[in-house]
Amino acid sequence: MSAEFHQPVDAAEVPRFAGHSTFMRLPAVSSAQGLDIALVGIPWDGGTTNRAGARHGPREVRNQSSLIRRVHHVSGVEPFSIANIADVGDVSVNPIDLMDGLKRIEDGITAILAAGAMPLAVGGDHLTTLPVLRAVAKDRPVGLIHFDAHTDTNDSYFGGNKYTHGTPFRRAIEEGLLDPKRMVQIGIRGSIYDTTDHDWAKSQGIRIIYMEEFVERGAVDVMAEARAIAGSGPTYVTFDIDSIDPSMAPGTGTPEIGGFSTREAQQLVRLLAGVDIVGADVVEVAPPFDLAGMTALAGANIMFELLCVMAPCVERRRGK
Repeated sequence: MSAEFHQPVDAAEVPRFAGHSTFMRLPAVSSAQGLDIALVGIPWDGGTTNRAGARHGPREVRNQSSLIRRVHHVSGVEPFSIANIADVGDVSVNPIDLMDGLKRIEDGITAILAAGAMPLAVGGDHLTTLPVLRAVAKDRPVGLIHFDAHTDTNDSYFGGNKYTHGTPFRRAIEEGLLDPKRMVQIGIRGSIYDTTDHDWAKSQGIRIIYMEEFVERGAVDVMAEARAIAGSGPTYVTFDIDSIDPSMAPGTGTPEIGGFSTREAQQLVRLLAGVDIVGADVVEVAPPFDLAGMTALAGANIMFELLCVMAPCVERRRGK
């Protein structure tokens, strides 16, 4: 354990229900200065088209993350011992002005990157990923590994509105933030608006792996392809909690039956090991629709799985 890195509060010393609620029970800091990975909340769901509530996600994921311990039981990775990680709080948001909300999120992530840290964000609806990418991919397009029930590459809603949680990756490609030929979307399923809904995404070169294909091939084979698509270049990872079946993650805005089990979700993230991750997020946790905190608990565990593949990225870069 590195004495110079922030460490979680030990639940054997202070009960999980006591003290301040922070991501992973890490210190709350006012700046990302000196951090390798900044855990940050984005309490904003201005892009939601149906069931709002993901604005409350970061707070409840913080609560449930008190159950996380310091060592990954399979890989043995101790993320808090190989990277300096802390909770930098929430970015500034505007719940009544969509465009200003997007700008505030972008500015908050830009400040994290300027301090030299990599962001691991918790939203918020999936539109929050667009301003995060505007910051992370400001200087070059990045690849994307995307776990979701939906492609989120629609063009517009409600008479031409271009900015909803169903459009972020179309906008990101149009803005040159993502390299669509280094994009893979895993777990896509459910009814669609039109037979042509996914045509634009496919025409851009995005690899869509529907849930049915995932079931036939399995996680190991699918993720081998995903890593090959991402290649050795900088890659962003986004995990929509609705990729998990609503029997295990009911607290989300657009639930779709037939999703990943939580065990499959953990395996998928573990198989990101070796990818050059430059940022990540967990989105669409909506506590008003949750049962006994189970969706937020799933989100907290996916955060930890992400930390366990992101921290080795820090270690590799430090060694170069």
